[in-house]
Amino acid sequence: MNLENLTQQIKMKPDLEFGTIFSRSFDLFKKVWLQGFIILLLTFVVILPFYIVMYIPMIAMGVTDPEALQHNEFPPLLAVAMSILVPVFVIGATTFALALNAAFLRICRQKDIGDETSDDYFFYFKEGRLGKVFILALYTFGLSILGALACGVGMFYVMVPVSLIPAFLAFSNELSPLEMVKASFTLGNKNWLVIFGLVFVTAFVAQLGFVLCCVGVLFTAMLGKVPAYYMYKDGVGFNQEV
Repeated sequence: MNLENLTQQIKMKPDLEFGTIFSRSFDLFKKVWLQGFIILLLTFVVILPFYIVMYIPMIAMGVTDPEALQHNEFPPLLAVAMSILVPVFVIGATTFALALNAAFLRICRQKDIGDETSDDYFFYFKEGRLGKVFILALYTFGLSILGALACGVGMFYVMVPVSLIPAFLAFSNELSPLEMVKASFTLGNKNWLVIFGLVFVTAFVAQLGFVLCCVGVLFTAMLGKVPAYYMYKDGVGFNQEV
């Protein structure tokens, strides 16, 4: 389906309902909590090298000139290196996080329709799909910067369409990255308040895992990702099985 047809389909769909999506998200999470836990662990593993690379210049300076760190003196060369590595880290981490989140939503779809296909956590790392994910990560990074520059208020606005990008990556993969972003804004703008409320509330509930000696949050954190599946299902719809 091309972007024009998808946009028309979104406009013809009824508005999203907070209560319906919220309750169904809990029901589905009971089926995918283990897969969510695995996705979370995989996310930590794949972004760990980016953390290491980002701190290499600081570690090197600490070894060669430890007094500089003690006096908070950062040489211009270190500042330049960090200004280059931080965006690289953010974009790299976002790329892998997007790929894993989209894979998680595909698994949510499979569990929802009773598909017994084995879970494929690395679906978007194969067959050249990661290139499209990388471009989406660039768009996501750019939107986050623009939102931050808009006195922080813009960040609240863009977080809604940005939260939908993994769903369009998972279920509208025939679109180009830019078209996915445009479709995310179309659905997000139509249901902004409902989606914002769902993102905020489910994210808050997901953090209640801290009550279980802090470890529980590892099992509940991905609850905040499940509503995106129903946002797409109710707001766009599926023309074929995934």
